[in-house]
Amino acid sequence: MNSRVGRMVLVVVGVIALVVGVVFAGQGANLIPGSSMTGDRMWLYIGVVVAVVGIVLIVLGLRRPGRGHTNV
Repeated sequence: MNSRVGRMVLVVVGVIALVVGVVFAGQGANLIPGSSMTGDRMWLYIGVVVAVVGIVLIVLGLRRPGRGHTNV
């Protein structure tokens, strides 16, 4: 992704996915009480996957373009 706006979108979506993933994992691990997800290991696993996807999107959004690419 070469455009500044596109990279910014990746970072924003990545941060949202990371936060949602951490909340899901916290509820699945019984660290955050108060929902039907609390204590259900399935949500722990889903949360970890969503958080990892969020981290990947953030990294992709923050990477600088390689040589030969122009910043738009």
